[in-house]
Amino acid sequence: MKFNNPVSIKPFNINIGNIDIVVSRKKVKYLRMSVSNLDGTVKISSPLKTSNRTIKEFVISRIGWIEKYQKRFQEKVKLPPLKYESGEFHFFKGKLYKLEIKFEEKKPFVFLDKDIIILSLRPGSSIEKRKQTLNEWYRTYLKQQIPLLIKKWASIVGETPLDWSVRNMKTRWGSCNTRDKRIWLSLKLAEKSEPCLEYVVIHEMVHLIERGHGKEFKIQMDRVLPEWRSIRDELNQIPNGN
Repeated sequence: MKFNNPVSIKPFNINIGNIDIVVSRKKVKYLRMSVSNLDGTVKISSPLKTSNRTIKEFVISRIGWIEKYQKRFQEKVKLPPLKYESGEFHFFKGKLYKLEIKFEEKKPFVFLDKDIIILSLRPGSSIEKRKQTLNEWYRTYLKQQIPLLIKKWASIVGETPLDWSVRNMKTRWGSCNTRDKRIWLSLKLAEKSEPCLEYVVIHEMVHLIERGHGKEFKIQMDRVLPEWRSIRDELNQIPNGN
């Protein structure tokens, strides 16, 4: 494979082994990798001046992760609607975990064991109860992280919400009531990577300054988080759990 024009911003393809990779140079600070939810193609967003050699080395250093993720992605795509049974794959913090159900005569709880989410429930627990227990675990995680992120970015954004909450939102990652200075974040963000969660929190906080998504909003986002577009792409490319 030959690399030409090291400062071109036109997307180009590279192939390593049997892995196809689309590289786009953008106004970002760091190399970022995501996987398309359409065909599993690896996509990389690269700073404008990063050399092709550095991009190639970045890909090669993550070949193991790419192959592992694509395999799990393919298994995920083939799965029927989730039944919250052992052997299914569920996302947490941008990573796929295999679900393991244990039936025990104790209060339901969830914990991680390497690449497995263990869901402990009382015998006879319904699918709805399994889903509810896992969702409450997701909710607890978000309620721990969101206030930390708001505190981290408040002085940088220049605004802070007076109130926030986590909701089971089906079509949006977040929303903002600018009048009451209140934001809502989707429960599904627990399935996304930490940068994606951080991006959505920042996005909604910036809405406290600029209500719409026009030019001024983009100016504010560029000021606060210059690489926000690549993170947004990652947020929308990796598939959700059901």
